[in-house]
Amino acid sequence: MNQDNLQQQLTYSQQFSELNQLLEQSAALWQVRAFEVNALPWAQDFPQLAEAVWALADDELDGLDAEQSLLVKALSPALNHDLRALGQDWDLSLLTASIAERTVFNDKTVTDKAGVAEQLLMDNTAAQQGGLSFDDEAHFSAHIKGRKWQQITAFVQHLPQLNLPVLEWCAGKGHLGRLIAKARGAEVVSLEWQAPLCEAGQAFADKWQLSQTFICADAFAIGAEHAATNTSITTVEHPSAANPLTTNPLTARQQAVALHACGDLHVRLLTLAAEAGTQALAISPCCYHLIHASHYQPLSNLAQQSSLKLSRHDLQLPLQQSVIANPKQQALRHQEIAWRLGFDALQRQCRQIDEYLPLPSLKQSQLSGSFTNFCLWAAETKAVNLAKNKGFEAWLEIGRQRQQLTRRIDLVAHLFRSVLEQWLILDRACFLQEQGYGVCVGEFCANSVTPRNSLILAQKMSV
Repeated sequence: MNQDNLQQQLTYSQQFSELNQLLEQSAALWQVRAFEVNALPWAQDFPQLAEAVWALADDELDGLDAEQSLLVKALSPALNHDLRALGQDWDLSLLTASIAERTVFNDKTVTDKAGVAEQLLMDNTAAQQGGLSFDDEAHFSAHIKGRKWQQITAFVQHLPQLNLPVLEWCAGKGHLGRLIAKARGAEVVSLEWQAPLCEAGQAFADKWQLSQTFICADAFAIGAEHAATNTSITTVEHPSAANPLTTNPLTARQQAVALHACGDLHVRLLTLAAEAGTQALAISPCCYHLIHASHYQPLSNLAQQSSLKLSRHDLQLPLQQSVIANPKQQALRHQEIAWRLGFDALQRQCRQIDEYLPLPSLKQSQLSGSFTNFCLWAAETKAVNLAKNKGFEAWLEIGRQRQQLTRRIDLVAHLFRSVLEQWLILDRACFLQEQGYGVCVGEFCANSVTPRNSLILAQKMSV
């Protein structure tokens, strides 16, 4: 590997190491299951932090939780006081820093050799909506929620112009791929496992005469034995069911794109692309907790050396930010949590087992009913004999009191949600660098459009 690329790799590696150190040091504050405890589990070691978080009024919590800088400003003085008392020194500046802010780009490396320019990750306010006319945009954005369409157009605006065929990963109906085909004039293959979505996407592409073809296949069933030599893609013009692919659909001369492919799905893309030597990738990761294994499987050599062991519950931490929720949604969420905690206290009494009992997802309509009906449903669902323990209003009040605790436990854990997400993103970036890619990490849209706004751009380096 040439010296210029080594300089970029060390930059991301150093950032990863700093984040990893902070996460290892602070694990007691964020690797917590709030529903399973009855007190602040770290209060003895961090008494000032405990005092500070209990001093916050309930109606302050959502506002602090929605804005990382405000949250850090509110709690970091107390945390720093406790750290001094413990004789520990944590780099709390990482709580509000972003990867893009902390990366020093080598222009020659990024632009000339890796082909991934830093300016691609800047807000392109002068660009049109993906290069569409006003009339075309009305058709292409139909039936897509406003924020999702904003995400798609912003993502396309940040793609480098490489004149390569495009593989759209986990495509759904192919909204991203069709915009790329229309605005960039690229040949697009969209891979999706649900046949009805493939059929709908193909029908739209045919109607608009787009160079977009769908593969109906299960990403996890793809065989990779001949990945490096596969030079063609078997397409399904009118798919009716997911088909197993014996060869890797990714090829060397290709740009792979994935907007919010969840968990193992985007990891699968990274590994298949590395095996095929795919020339370029653009990925915005999402839902890190949706994995097959019980714990996170690190990708890069650096992450594999970390002492962190991340459960699926831990991996949900980056997703716990309510910037998109409106007041009504937040109120319903608080109501649901209070109900769940109230029933949890009730079931512990009934079962005489002091452990949390998870419940399945609720329909929103259930929250318009009564807490009593909720408890009866939950008891039937989990085969809990309520016997004579039916003072439901008293249990609801216990649930509300427990909710005050869990919200504060979560609030402290949320100090580290951005750090953990950056750790996960840099694990992917370092993995790609280890596979011979030049990599650029940044943001493709504002946090208000989606908190999952990170973008990894990678291009294969010349040997």
